[in-house]
Amino acid sequence: MEASSIIGAIVIGIVIGALGRLVVPGRQHIGILWTILIGIIAAFVGAWLAMGLGVAATRGVDWIEWIIQIALAALGVIALDRAKVRR
Repeated sequence: MEASSIIGAIVIGIVIGALGRLVVPGRQHIGILWTILIGIIAAFVGAWLAMGLGVAATRGVDWIEWIIQIALAALGVIALDRAKVRR
């Protein structure tokens, strides 16, 4: 991976984290830094899953890859929120 693709993945991760948080209903008890970190992880894992499923390289916008990444970010936000509330 090149430095530009890593920086791009981080920027996409920030967007994915924000979208994942917006998808989850109600108030979340996690901070913005956790949301960004979850988004970055979801972007990397979602891209890896999309490559494994063969839907990463399509013409135009990779909608399926975006949906996978946003769903992973939403699951991450829910999991971390529930873990923080239990404490």
